[in-house]
Amino acid sequence: MNLGMGAKSKKRVVLPNRPDPPTVEQILEDISKASSNDPVFSVLEDENQDADKGSSDNDVETKYLQSRKYLEVNEQLQKIKGELIQRREVLQDAGKQLEIIVEEVKGRAL
Repeated sequence: MNLGMGAKSKKRVVLPNRPDPPTVEQILEDISKASSNDPVFSVLEDENQDADKGSSDNDVETKYLQSRKYLEVNEQLQKIKGELIQRREVLQDAGKQLEIIVEEVKGRAL
């Protein structure tokens, strides 16, 4: 077994430093050189169109109603959660009492 070869194979590779980020001037130059059908501009156009449309009153009302419904359902779920916790505790107590009774019956049978 040659340990020397294993040590050589673990030679650490030094990566080059990252380049500096572009300056504002370089970014502006890059944008000015880009063609109008560049995918970046189509994405920006889609976002601008969405912003220009704005949200209608109906959309705002719908979102408001959805938010209210969410809050109501969340409140109901919290209430039900509390009830389930209480029921679980009642069932656990009943289970403990049943175990005690079973042990008593077993003791009488012997």
